[in-house]
Amino acid sequence: MIVQVHSSIVHGSPRMRKLLWKRLYQLLARVYRNPAWTFMNYGYAPLKPGGDGLELEPRDEPDRTFIRLYHHVLYGRNLSGRDVVEIGCGRGGGSSYIARYLHPRSVCGVDLSRNAVEFCRERHPIPNLSFEVGDCENLPFPDGSFDAVVNVESSHCYPSMPRFLAEVRRILRPGGTFHFTDLRDGDPAVAVLRESIQGCGLAIVESEDISKNVLAALLEDGERRQEQFRKTLWRPVAKLFQEFSGNEGSEVRGKFERGSRHYFGYLLQKV
Repeated sequence: MIVQVHSSIVHGSPRMRKLLWKRLYQLLARVYRNPAWTFMNYGYAPLKPGGDGLELEPRDEPDRTFIRLYHHVLYGRNLSGRDVVEIGCGRGGGSSYIARYLHPRSVCGVDLSRNAVEFCRERHPIPNLSFEVGDCENLPFPDGSFDAVVNVESSHCYPSMPRFLAEVRRILRPGGTFHFTDLRDGDPAVAVLRESIQGCGLAIVESEDISKNVLAALLEDGERRQEQFRKTLWRPVAKLFQEFSGNEGSEVRGKFERGSRHYFGYLLQKV
């Protein structure tokens, strides 16, 4: 069943892909309650030697490559005392990092999967952190609710990027920032993403291609995460997620090495 769902995600219509991604994440959140598994991104690694300057508590060290991606997207942006929402929060590790390290007034993690939200509420009982079920194209918040919106490696699952970006603009306060990073496969998809961002009504403050940094994270951490999947997941699911580990011979690593998969970071602002 997992293989059938994965095939349909790749080849289905945007609406069908959204439904099937939801089914997959509902299943994973319901069946795999391992509290140690809280991140689902590819990670980020610096290309120059000398460390990443990221000080983490011992309990967060196993997730360093994943946390680096959030750190990079948010680095240098003052979130102290701000209201922040992460759309597509998954298993909540990123929202937890923001709430515990960046001193916001509040963080709300939003995900389409009710089971994922329930897992997050159980796993991350932090005073300034909450989780809500929500659709990226119809977010359950009034206009101007947040100072910052975060979206990490999630938008490639969405049926309509323009509708999502319109919702981001709606819920941001004037001067608020949108911190975005995600992948696209092939030049046509990259062009569509750029066109959507350029036409969304938010000002582009920064943009960069971080594909090499993501590949470096796969090279650094692939074997460890592959072993984690092998130990944690039911065998058919673990086989599906071996691609995510990005080890040698995987299609994930191959696409980054060939330059057919691109990973971008953007900082936008509502002005």
